[in-house]
Amino acid sequence: MISAQCPIQFNDVLPTSADVVIIGAGIIGITTAWFLAKQGIKVLVCDKGRVAGEQSSRNWGWIRQQGRDEAELPIMMESMALWENLSNDIGVDIGFKREGSLYLCESEAELAHHDHFLSFSKQYGLDSSRLNSKEIKSLLTGSQGRWRHAVHTPSDARAEPSLTVPAIAEACFRQGVIIKEACAVRQLSTTNGHVDGVYTEYGLVKCSTVLCCGGAWSSDLLYQNGLDLPQLSVKASVARTEKSPLIFNGNAAGSGLAFRRRMDGGYTIAMTDFLEVFPTAQSFRQFGAFLPLLRVAHKKLKIRMGTDWKERFLSPRKWTKDDITIFEKNRVLNPVPSNYSLQRMKKVLNDRLPELSNIAIIQSWAGVIDTTPDAVPVMDRSEAIKGLFIATGFSGHGFGIGPAAGKIMAALIQGNDSGHDLSRFRFSRFSDGSRLKLGPSI
Repeated sequence: MISAQCPIQFNDVLPTSADVVIIGAGIIGITTAWFLAKQGIKVLVCDKGRVAGEQSSRNWGWIRQQGRDEAELPIMMESMALWENLSNDIGVDIGFKREGSLYLCESEAELAHHDHFLSFSKQYGLDSSRLNSKEIKSLLTGSQGRWRHAVHTPSDARAEPSLTVPAIAEACFRQGVIIKEACAVRQLSTTNGHVDGVYTEYGLVKCSTVLCCGGAWSSDLLYQNGLDLPQLSVKASVARTEKSPLIFNGNAAGSGLAFRRRMDGGYTIAMTDFLEVFPTAQSFRQFGAFLPLLRVAHKKLKIRMGTDWKERFLSPRKWTKDDITIFEKNRVLNPVPSNYSLQRMKKVLNDRLPELSNIAIIQSWAGVIDTTPDAVPVMDRSEAIKGLFIATGFSGHGFGIGPAAGKIMAALIQGNDSGHDLSRFRFSRFSDGSRLKLGPSI
């Protein structure tokens, strides 16, 4: 895993000015920089830690259209087309393969949870369909027959997260993008309600446009300039196996277990029904906003105080441009994976996929998912601060949709039409009295 102990790979000289400053070098920030650079725009990307150090390299590696929110689906379908050519564009094999996604169900009741998605996916031309047990067995070897139904999308894909974003960042660098790792942006500089720069730990960089895509840290950054983004940080534990027999070459999830074939011949595995939430003082203030989501997902969201609870509750949330901030103190979030989750992965593998029962887990890690109250992202320009754009809260869905999200944000920054209806992703939905509609759960 990428961590704060890894050598700095991108250490460009910090410029005094840029056309656009992007805060956060995850998949959204890096792909936005990629599209802006193609238009000759001078871009600076700052990250408090490392390129793709957090969730962009720690996710499952699914590139799925299946199960998306309806407003996300056309964006995700565009993203799939961008993924198709990405390896050629950047000159690196990132393990992209279209091998499909399977949602495996043990009962009709489980299958019914996917009916809403199936009801609209066809109108977008997506190849999703139901499968019976016989059809499942033709795709998934070694299954014990516990899965009687499935939803299958053959055109879905997979790729390697730890390879992808650093490779795109290298391509950005070749295009002239300035990338500065271990460079925290502490707050925005504004004049008369308009961005005119960013205060980094190394000083001021002048600019007229800023994109905030800081993942789990976005809410803390925006708060420095008076913007309130409700955001919940959720820890997910993940593991990978040694090289394994081929049971399915794509992405699959069932009985609480998710598994994805890897480029190295093993599987990335995770539990879909066990996520940990480490609350902060902000979490309690925003409890009401998250109540509808918690009602739906309470069985899999486990509240944990953790040993660092004092830091989370007592650290100042407001600071000046000259203060050392939580960003410098937490360069790369590298949480310890849940032992309970790892043990459950082994148990479900033994029970549902016995062909993998003796396969060793050779690495485990955890990442922090930035979640909004409705589990869909923000992709918008700020009305309160002119020149500020926000792309965050992808709620565990960001890796696959990342290239199209980057293209959308690049279009918005340039004042161009994104080609999509973005009303579902507006920032103001959390404050304008709108009734939030829950998207697919995290």
